[in-house]
Amino acid sequence: MNRFGYYDPTSAQKAVGIAADKREARYLAGGQSLLPAMRLRLNSPSDLIDLAGVTELRGIKKDGDVLVIGAMVAHAEVAASKEIAAAIPALAQLASLIGDRQVRNRGTIGGSIANNDPAADYPAAVLALGGTVHTTKRKIAADDFFKGLFETALGAGELITSVTLPIPKKAGYAKFKNPASRFAIVGVFVAQTASGVRVAVTGAGANGVFRVKAMEDALSKSWSPQAIKDIVVRASDLQTDLHASAEYRAHLVMVMAQRAVAAAS
Repeated sequence: MNRFGYYDPTSAQKAVGIAADKREARYLAGGQSLLPAMRLRLNSPSDLIDLAGVTELRGIKKDGDVLVIGAMVAHAEVAASKEIAAAIPALAQLASLIGDRQVRNRGTIGGSIANNDPAADYPAAVLALGGTVHTTKRKIAADDFFKGLFETALGAGELITSVTLPIPKKAGYAKFKNPASRFAIVGVFVAQTASGVRVAVTGAGANGVFRVKAMEDALSKSWSPQAIKDIVVRASDLQTDLHASAEYRAHLVMVMAQRAVAAAS
């Protein structure tokens, strides 16, 4: 690991100010993705801006028909939250499936979506629920936020402050996990929202998280696992690695989608 400077601001404003002055700095949330990358020298920031002391980035609340989740809320907090369990139980279940107990207590929702790992769970939930990512500069709709493998719409020094998620009529999540890392080989989040049905897939796409319009259309007509049992995404759009081939992932998308619909029902 290379040498780096360290800052521990107590407000989002101070954190952004440091980032503006230190152009090669990186924000440190839970560190579950950044620190391993630094150890392997895949990422070598000049400075780390630790967000642990920025209390304004914490908290979970229901605000009308949306949930507001602070960027520094840990996965374990999401899994244990009574507000989330009552409003979007599928999201609490998703959080409970992330990594192991240590990862869930350190990793954060803001760090996860900012990193946008193609096998992470949260991007599927935020995209399927039609969420909005709030930053120190603007609001970004989920459809515009996730740009590709480890790529988002965030600009230099832009800091995620919270995520708002519309409360759906129904929602479900199912994933086929890597038994070692527990990342999603394929994960599917389905949601019946006020603006229509949305289906998002993580772990499979060659370009990261994506929506499946054919499934959305079919579920809009009939909310049942049978409605999508014959819909298979194109293997050419999926990734192949040592864990699964693109063809196997295409099959898993259909299977996990049916399970997610059944769970939501």
